[in-house]
Amino acid sequence: MKFVFAFLWLVRFLPIPLIHLLAELLGTLAWLAARERRRVGMVNVGLCFPELTLGQRRRLVRANFVQMLRLMLEYGICWYASADKIRRLVTVKNLDYVTELRDAGHDVIIFYPHFTAFEIGCYRLNQDLPLVSVYSHQKNQELDAAIYRHRQRYDNVKIVSRQESLRSIIKAMKAEHTPFLYLPDQDFGPRDSIFVKFFHTDAATIPGLSRIARLANARVVPAVARRVGFRFELEFYPAWDAFPSDDVVADTRRMNAFLEERIRECPEQYFWLHKRFKTRPAGEARFY
Repeated sequence: MKFVFAFLWLVRFLPIPLIHLLAELLGTLAWLAARERRRVGMVNVGLCFPELTLGQRRRLVRANFVQMLRLMLEYGICWYASADKIRRLVTVKNLDYVTELRDAGHDVIIFYPHFTAFEIGCYRLNQDLPLVSVYSHQKNQELDAAIYRHRQRYDNVKIVSRQESLRSIIKAMKAEHTPFLYLPDQDFGPRDSIFVKFFHTDAATIPGLSRIARLANARVVPAVARRVGFRFELEFYPAWDAFPSDDVVADTRRMNAFLEERIRECPEQYFWLHKRFKTRPAGEARFY
């Protein structure tokens, strides 16, 4: 693990085009070697984009491997590069959608789905805003300690363990109206999940965005981090009106529908290698 950390420390000195070139090489090797993860990506893309040919799906998943390797290499920038370098690399659009609500005394949940530039976007955002974030511990203790430590590099984030209650999250949000950076768009298992459509297929989805918004009386502002050429863009969208509603299922489907629109804009940059459809309704066959 120390070798990995040393390698990432060196990556911070590389120009972005060279990091992309290295990710292209490593991502292609991973595509060839990681047979099971490749199969997961192909299943996911096939379920979400059935109109694509087999060749188009393969090209999309292969491009996604490259995007994921860029994410891994960019930890060297997130963890070790100067704050000023990150500011220069990441353009933030429409942050006023958050700051105006906060200045007016509202609590805010930032719906922040898993696009492959999400880490560097988060490190850029945390320079301007205090954040509340939920953290899932890693199996490797050295990696877990490194991620946890580096995510606090600006001393401007309150990290809540996924094992803690909603009360802990809401309490942290209420302190100075600190925005909650929330990533609820993965399969966290059957507990507390409901089945709603993600593209064309039922997906076990945490309805926490609706429930926390109601409990905290908070506004939801979506944000997406993307790679644009050799730079990055963190774009905020207007706060959702009439959210939450009285229908938690409709609210959760609204979240997925918004995510689908953003995925279509840059499909290769979404987390296709995650088993998004692992949890199935009772009696339904597994996809993986």
